[in-house]
Amino acid sequence: MPEIRLPHNFEQHAVAARIIQSALDAVDPAQIIPRFVKLDGTRLSVAGRAYDLAAFRRVHLLALGKAGLRMAQSLQVLTGGLLQRGLVITKEIGEGSNAPFEVIEAGHPIPDVRSLRAGQAVLNFLQDVRADDLLICAISGGGSALMAAPRPPADLNAMQALTARLLGCGASIHEINTLRRHLDQLKGGGLLRQTQARVLSLILSDVPGNALADIASGPTAADPTTRDDALAILEKYNLLADCPANLLSTIKDGPETLKPQDARLESVHNVVIGSNLVAVQAALKQAEAEGFHPYLLRADLEGEARRAARELCQSLRWACQRGEPVSRPFCMVAGGETTVTLQGRGRGGRNTELALASVVELAGFPDVLMVTLATDGEDGPTDAAGAMVNGMSWRRAEALGLRHPLEYLRENDSYSFFAGLGDLIETGPTGTNVNDIVLLFGF
Repeated sequence: MPEIRLPHNFEQHAVAARIIQSALDAVDPAQIIPRFVKLDGTRLSVAGRAYDLAAFRRVHLLALGKAGLRMAQSLQVLTGGLLQRGLVITKEIGEGSNAPFEVIEAGHPIPDVRSLRAGQAVLNFLQDVRADDLLICAISGGGSALMAAPRPPADLNAMQALTARLLGCGASIHEINTLRRHLDQLKGGGLLRQTQARVLSLILSDVPGNALADIASGPTAADPTTRDDALAILEKYNLLADCPANLLSTIKDGPETLKPQDARLESVHNVVIGSNLVAVQAALKQAEAEGFHPYLLRADLEGEARRAARELCQSLRWACQRGEPVSRPFCMVAGGETTVTLQGRGRGGRNTELALASVVELAGFPDVLMVTLATDGEDGPTDAAGAMVNGMSWRRAEALGLRHPLEYLRENDSYSFFAGLGDLIETGPTGTNVNDIVLLFGF
């Protein structure tokens, strides 16, 4: 886990960094896996179930997602070499990483040719997993794009185009993954259909509510949605008419995904080991230790980033002016994941867009600070994790000759605005992924 350093333009950068660090440490696979997974000899215990690893022919590990490598490393250390075979699909290996098994880097947030190769590698990997084996899956966010195995006649090009359209029109992660599940052989419980082995899935959630079907599009979980649901989403965003014929054919004529009543689910144990709420609770605990009155504002942040910014800033101003729902000095925390409807050609992600929309809202307001952060360290298609804003951000921007914040907002160019200010948060990949966190301070 990298050491968090925040921009030094803010007097309170060090204390905010310690709070963020505590949140990320709480969902670091190296810390959270040993809390859930215990090994006594060859007896592996997880959430009330025990597995005698010596009773299986072989024990395999498939790690998928942005936290895949760190989860695989943690499990390999914990099991002391009892994992005989493994495959890791992730976005970035990183320098100096000790990869315990074969590692494949792939594309995110839009699947690429590497994602296609990763999907085929998983299908090949599963061919050697027998009914008398144990398959341990380590699943984390980002897996939906990193592993692609399109159901014919769907192909990669069509899936790339659809994903880009969905990401740009403000579709929720649930809506995007509903379509992904109906277009892919491994999603929506598809992985379970590729093997008869017992499956233990350790899951780090990056979706609000921790819905199993939406975390990496649910490769080991039942899918409660249907083909009609997928078609309705295309219609909702006016994508039906332009949708390639091969995608429509796959959705309409392909087999349904694994449903909750399927007997195959009896041999899988899905365990959520970490989530946004865990990170938020750790942030609140550290904020109290730093001398702030902690307050959980909400753990279900969603919707358009700009609208969320207005609501969060309203709560921040209200607390400062009236001492409700918490009095100064306070640290209010919100967790979740917003969306962005692209209108311009700028560069940015949902966290920097939320911060940019807050610049005008907080202009001139004294003794406040907002910190926005993507816990995976990657805010959309950028190398930033988020940004910092206070009541002086707009005045500093004017002094530096930057354009009006709303002009950047119209172009969805939040990255450029905060790069000009020097107020981007740049952590690099964190090795975990549990949505986003917003800190709201009143000093």
